[in-house]
Amino acid sequence: MSQTFRHPEILEIARKDGNVTVDRLARHFRVTRQTIRRDLTDLAEAGKLERVHGGAVLPSGTTNIAYAERRTLNAAAKAAIARDCAAQVSRNSSVFLNIGTTTEAVARELLHRENLMVVTNNLNVANILTGNPTCEVILTGGLLRRADGGLIGPVAAETISKFKFDVAIVGCSALDQDGDILDFDLQEVAISQAALRQSRDVYLVADHSKFMRSAPVRIASLADVDVFHTDTPLSARLSERCVEWGTSVHLAST
Repeated sequence: MSQTFRHPEILEIARKDGNVTVDRLARHFRVTRQTIRRDLTDLAEAGKLERVHGGAVLPSGTTNIAYAERRTLNAAAKAAIARDCAAQVSRNSSVFLNIGTTTEAVARELLHRENLMVVTNNLNVANILTGNPTCEVILTGGLLRRADGGLIGPVAAETISKFKFDVAIVGCSALDQDGDILDFDLQEVAISQAALRQSRDVYLVADHSKFMRSAPVRIASLADVDVFHTDTPLSARLSERCVEWGTSVHLAST
């Protein structure tokens, strides 16, 4: 197979998994590691991937991946994380869910949890939870971001300020190695920060691909999170920091 045919498939694997490795691609395409390294170098020079030791990751930037693509990325990992997270949500709880495909997966896992009150700035979450007849769903209102059904702006923030949630369940676009939780949109981040201030407990839901990406706007730190639900062990240094901060890390089994 020529590189003309390999490159699109390499990019598709990277979009699905968040990263690619030389060894795995060499086995997949039945070519040498040297051939794959040249492919990854070509894709990096074209700005489509970023080289890292042993492979490549999706490029960092100031713009998020399109919502339609995010919905299909790491779907199995998101579902496992969502099951693990939803299992910790008690019936009769008040819950905030923010914008994101992982929080939407959590909403699907809450369809059979009784007597919840869910506040959200995510139209997709609200639509999912209409399937739970015992769940009271409250939309924050605000400016509609048509690309992903998110509600942002001062109206949304003002609504959140009227509540005290048992738990805020938030997703993110990236997680820095110093433990900073990152996203792309200042207005979206402001909503998540407001929800964290108004919550007794905070759960972060993020799969392994978020460890390999960067985003320009800081939401908070893992130090501000009670439970981090993910699917891959953290680096030794970040694990140590979580112990120092009292942040519990739950690894979901896929």
